[in-house]
Amino acid sequence: MTYFDTPIRAVVLLLCATGCHQRTSLATPPEPAGVTPPPALARSTPGATMPTRTYDKPPVPDLEKRLTPLQFEVTQNDATEPPFRNEYWDNHARGLYVDVVTGEPLFSSLDKFESGTGWPSFTRPVEDGRVVSEPDPSLGMMRTEVRSRAGGSHLGHVFDDGPAPTGLRFCINSASLRFIPEERLEAEGYGAYRARFGSGPSELLAATANACAAPAPGQRAGCEATLDTAVFGGGPKERDVLNALPGVLEVDLIAGAPPTVRVTFDPKQVSHATLLAALRR
Repeated sequence: MTYFDTPIRAVVLLLCATGCHQRTSLATPPEPAGVTPPPALARSTPGATMPTRTYDKPPVPDLEKRLTPLQFEVTQNDATEPPFRNEYWDNHARGLYVDVVTGEPLFSSLDKFESGTGWPSFTRPVEDGRVVSEPDPSLGMMRTEVRSRAGGSHLGHVFDDGPAPTGLRFCINSASLRFIPEERLEAEGYGAYRARFGSGPSELLAATANACAAPAPGQRAGCEATLDTAVFGGGPKERDVLNALPGVLEVDLIAGAPPTVRVTFDPKQVSHATLLAALRR
C-alpha cells in the first residue's frame, strides 16, 4: 500500500493548508467565491544571472521508468509527500538542490532553514528565473504554487511568513529534488556554483588541513571557517535556551510572523541536531 492510498493523506492535506502543498489538477480551477488572494509575490526572486545551460524534460514514459512512484506523482501530478518522512527535510549538508526531473538548479543549502513544517524550506531560489509561481485556489484557499521553469515540475508552495532577508518560505517536496553535495558539484557538472560556498576545491582542502582548534566553551573560534549558522522558529524563550548551550556564540531574534532566531555556533562543540533537540524539550 502506498502513501497515496492511506488515511494519513487526509491528515497531510489538512496540514498542507498552512504547511505546504496539494493540487489535483494541472489546470487552474476558478477562484472560490469569497476567497481573498494572498499578497502578490514575484514570479521569481532576484539573484545571480543563470548560467547558459539548458535542461530538457524527458518524455513521460521515460520519467515513469526513471522516477520513483512518489517522485512521479509529486512532480507530474501535483501530489504531496508526508511531512517529516521525506529525504531532505532534516538535511543540513552544504550543496545544491536540483530538479529531479531535469537537473535544473533550484535551491542552495545556504538558503535552507528550519521551518518546523516537516518539509524542506528555503528563503529563495538559487537564481532569478529558476522557480516560477502561479495562483493555486485549491483546498478552499488561495495559495501560490511554485514550479521549476525548465521542466514545469511541481515543487510546492511559497508563503510570505519566512525569515529575513526575503520574508519568504519556499515549502518544497523532497521528492521534487535531487541533492548534490558541495564536494560533488564539479563532478556533476555544476562547478559554476562552487564559488557560492566560499571555497574552491584547493581552498576547501587547505581549510580542512588547517582547521582551527576548538576554542573554550562560549568563546568565538579563532577561525571563522569553523563557524556555522542556523535559523529556527522561536522567540526570546528559544533564544535563552540556545544561548545556554556550550558552543553557541550568538543568537539573534528576527522579527516576523512567525518570529525566528538565527544562531551562530561552532559545530566542533555543538551539533545542529543538539540545537534542535534542545528546542524540542
